[in-house]
Amino acid sequence: MSERSDGTSDGSGRITYDELALFADNAADYGVAYDGPPEVRRVEVDVAPDRRLSALLWGTTPPEFVLIHGGAQNAHTWDTVALALGRPLVAFDLPSHGHSDTITIQPGERRTAALARDVAIAIGRLAPMAGVVVGMSLGGLTSIELAASHPELVRRLALVDITPGVNHEKAKAIADFVRGPATFASFDELLARTVQHNPTRSESSLRRGILHNAIQLDDGSWRWRHRRHDEAFADDAEIDATAQLWEAVDRITMPVMLVRGMRPQSVVDDEDEAELRRRVPGARIEHFADAGHSVQGDMPVELAAVLADFAGVAGVAATEGS
Repeated sequence: MSERSDGTSDGSGRITYDELALFADNAADYGVAYDGPPEVRRVEVDVAPDRRLSALLWGTTPPEFVLIHGGAQNAHTWDTVALALGRPLVAFDLPSHGHSDTITIQPGERRTAALARDVAIAIGRLAPMAGVVVGMSLGGLTSIELAASHPELVRRLALVDITPGVNHEKAKAIADFVRGPATFASFDELLARTVQHNPTRSESSLRRGILHNAIQLDDGSWRWRHRRHDEAFADDAEIDATAQLWEAVDRITMPVMLVRGMRPQSVVDDEDEAELRRRVPGARIEHFADAGHSVQGDMPVELAAVLADFAGVAGVAATEGS
């Protein structure tokens, strides 16, 4: 593989990269004004004697936003949103994803409840006064659990293309992609599969996503960084447990916003939106016409603007040409 700005080959097929050195590429891809590297560092929080939760901490003042990614993703999925916001925030790697340790689920415990348990500890340490918790997909379901069980940590809740109405049919395309091959012979093979799944995204953005979310093995092959046995929407029991989260929605008292992608790749439909409106009458609904399920990847600057407005903070960083 030839040398590239977002991943460098050493000539032997091994690829190295600096996870904090790609922000200029994010900004260039989406037209976000860029005046130098942002203040970002990776931090870890002990959530149990033998487990840590990893996160990217943006800025030098207390975080105003908490960003929680979807299944099979990691904290870097929010990079462009964070650049556009230009506000202090923290983006977590969920347990069993990114650089975080593997999840521990107690007998009879919902997966999302176990995730929320760890996230609550980490928010309490890193962002106890954050104004908005933003959860996408699995991160959104986790955020619903969090809002119901730890309302003191969630002043406003933004759900990105998710409600408890998710089911096998709605999530099939995503689940099929996540449950693909366990390993890939080369980076290019992994990239080709990712491009096929995300035909509307630029190759450069998908290349960065893979570098953040995959690991090259000793034999030169690649595997995803997340633990495959912790895939979202794994089985009927998982779907049933997800549906039970409507009861958690009923206990939510803080302002709620649903961000819904309107392309076919979305997992939210009109029935889900209506059910959320019924259970949370004052919920704010935002439709993103040119986004699918991963609104943060398809329309990150526009999402940042809506999140800033929801939080009542200054607008997003200026875009080039504005």
